[in-house]
Amino acid sequence: MTTILLINPNTSTRSTEMMLSVAGPLLPDAVTLRGVTAKSGAAMIVDEAALAEAADEVVRIGLAEASRVDAIIVSAFGNPGVGALRALLQVPVVGIGEAAILKAAAKGSRFGIATTTPDLVRSIEAGVRDLGLQGQFTGVRVPDGDPLSLAADPPAQDQALAAAATACIEQDGADAVVIGGGPLSDAAARLRLRFPDRIVEPVPAAIQKILGSIFMTSR
Repeated sequence: MTTILLINPNTSTRSTEMMLSVAGPLLPDAVTLRGVTAKSGAAMIVDEAALAEAADEVVRIGLAEASRVDAIIVSAFGNPGVGALRALLQVPVVGIGEAAILKAAAKGSRFGIATTTPDLVRSIEAGVRDLGLQGQFTGVRVPDGDPLSLAADPPAQDQALAAAATACIEQDGADAVVIGGGPLSDAAARLRLRFPDRIVEPVPAAIQKILGSIFMTSR
């Protein structure tokens, strides 16, 4: 039996359960998924200070759990601690942000990112540059409203993200729109129904990428 560890870098067990519920149905029978929630840090990562703190917690969890798992998904859009874990571990490590961006950019597609966290836009843009995909990137769209308040009101969050996704497509010329955030997984799944063939969901993208890594390694 192959085991994938999903690390939630924020302290919300509710977010962990939600991300597991999105990821679980995508796994083949021979693969199990386990989730671990950060013990310290923010309940929702909304700025660069929280992202940096989350990286330390991700590394701690990854090192503690690595001997019991075959692969690790870091389920925060800013990919905190991913590079450090890759340098320290032999198992595949995938961040949901990088997985989603790579999927959105596949075959040369232009892509935008819709998210609710304005204080993370610079780090998101840096992540795109690190992947060498700025030439296909149409930009980040962030709706008005406090991200924590939107998270507490799913219909309002869906409406705000839908408006941001529409702007990515109609104003910026994006072929695909990444919904930027692990805690936005439920919203991303609902938006995919409203924007067929346009929305890229980070957690499913990471599952797809990590399964490819696992089964390629096992050959």
